Amino acid sequence: MNTNAIKLSRTNTVLEPDQSRVLLRPFSPGDSQRNGRIIDRVMSLPEERVGALLEDVSAEFADRHQQIQKMFLERFEQVREQHIQTNDLSEQRRLLIGSYFLAEYSLESAALFNPSIVPHTDQSDLPPGALKFILSLRATGEGHISSITFRTGVVHADNRIEILEPAHLLTEPRQILQSAYEKGLFSRKLNELGLNGEFTARVLNRLGDTFSMHDLQGSIDAEVEQERQSDGVLHEDQDTAHGIWLLARSNYEVQFQEEQKLSERILFPATPSQSNGIEDARFVRFQNDDGSYIYYATFTAYDGKVIMPELVETVDFLSFRFITLNGPAAKNKGMAMFPRKIDGQYVMLSRQDNESISIMFSDNIHFWNKRQVLLTPIFPWELVQLGNCGSPIETDAGWLVLSHGVGPLRKYCIGAFLLDLEDPGMVIGRLREPLLQPNENEREGYVPNVVYTCGALLHGSELIIPYAMADHATGFATVPVDDVLAAMEPEKA
Repeated sequence: MNTNAIKLSRTNTVLEPDQSRVLLRPFSPGDSQRNGRIIDRVMSLPEERVGALLEDVSAEFADRHQQIQKMFLERFEQVREQHIQTNDLSEQRRLLIGSYFLAEYSLESAALFNPSIVPHTDQSDLPPGALKFILSLRATGEGHISSITFRTGVVHADNRIEILEPAHLLTEPRQILQSAYEKGLFSRKLNELGLNGEFTARVLNRLGDTFSMHDLQGSIDAEVEQERQSDGVLHEDQDTAHGIWLLARSNYEVQFQEEQKLSERILFPATPSQSNGIEDARFVRFQNDDGSYIYYATFTAYDGKVIMPELVETVDFLSFRFITLNGPAAKNKGMAMFPRKIDGQYVMLSRQDNESISIMFSDNIHFWNKRQVLLTPIFPWELVQLGNCGSPIETDAGWLVLSHGVGPLRKYCIGAFLLDLEDPGMVIGRLREPLLQPNENEREGYVPNVVYTCGALLHGSELIIPYAMADHATGFATVPVDDVLAAMEPEKA
């Protein structure tokens, strides 16, 4: 069957980046000395002037942020340590000082794209035949820094897509350092990073089989102090201590408040490995062995130089746990989890060589050691690069996987292939032509000639595909899944 027979329909639903969605973030106007001079200037203001200025600032920005004066005070406490020795300050002056070290960040001023879609945790109060969903999106703002934002919506019985109006008062979560680390897993990751010398061994020997961030800091400090009292701290041991600490910080939890709407919750870069962005989260609703569900998302952490695949997990989209992915096969971009174990193993798609799609199996979701190549570029529209476009979707015919291919003039198209249900390392079908390619209305944007998705959803017999348009905005397409399956051609040996 030719792909021309596939009845794909673009909808009228388009999500454009909204520059009015702003987040209040820490701001440092300069180095420590300059920051100190700014504080001195605020300290020199007469008290009556302080009150008037604070009133003006609060009146201008209070409607744009939740609990803005609480944020002023929290920021004051963060900057006071180096610059303010006295406690004899009025609350108004503390609040005003804090306001000078905050700034609004327009979360999606540049782009809102690369969506993934999963069933919502709450399917109550819906009309017959409807499905509520959670849409995650890559929001890109000033400095090309990417974060994860969310929308909610409904696919109705007639496959009409309704996006609920997003909230405009955005919040970051309260960060919770991971409560317990498993020494065996932590040691394996340190070894993989090359942090496996005598200093590391001594630090780990001070710890139990499980330990907290506080325990780890105490062990590092004790080892450094012991070296200082003997022959002095070696430079390489300082580097090792820093590396151990960075690894621990890369595994953490964050918590939102239940009263915060999902579209208010922002996952902004929080660790050194994420400092330049959290990119292309591929969410999947994963069914555990006991039938319960957990949501995983693989994403790319970027620090401006190095890209690292990482994992986030949640059961309720209130608490999120960020975890490093480990092992020699956990590298590069484009990892996507299968929605359940197969033969007792976790399964994931990947792309380590920047060209081909591979598959990996593991009995531990944190460690990925081996891969096997599934697909290599064959058709003209994919000769530059192949990659997955989200987690596989289970159908009676097999695991349906959306893919992306890059062709002439770096044009990105969306394709599809089919894997055997019992043996997902076997490709049993593949589209020869793209399922979706940029039309004249989708060519222009931040990156021209690109359509891309990080995950689709099966609603009855219809495939719902949210997709990025030119790395700028997000549109939606629907297509009968039977049409896609019928157009598959056997993979040639």
